[in-house]
Amino acid sequence: MTDEALTRPVEITLHSASRQLELRYADGREIRFTHEFLRVFSPSAEVRGHGPGQETLQTGKKDVSLIRIEPVGHYALRLVFSDGHDSGLYSWNYLAELGAQQETLWQDYLARLKEAGGSREAPPAPSSASI
Repeated sequence: MTDEALTRPVEITLHSASRQLELRYADGREIRFTHEFLRVFSPSAEVRGHGPGQETLQTGKKDVSLIRIEPVGHYALRLVFSDGHDSGLYSWNYLAELGAQQETLWQDYLARLKEAGGSREAPPAPSSASI
């Protein structure tokens, strides 16, 4: 079996109500990602930077939703999020890596968020009260 056959899902299901993306593979594996996890770990330069140490900690993404999935050739997905983010290309290999490391990555993210004094909650919208 080729590397692509191992990492390319045979079925992709967007669960809007539970805000999860489900990937099923030919070998029976199933990976579920929350929309927040995928947004926080976007492979875009906006999130990852252009090199080690240039990452931008993502905050306020708890309620973000995945609103559209666009195939990119035979190798990746472009995910469009409710906060307007759409610049990351999620290759099959990258998604497989995220799936294999999901719990460790998430715990590391929560620790970095806490250390930085950040929050998963979006900041409150400015008041529109006029004086």
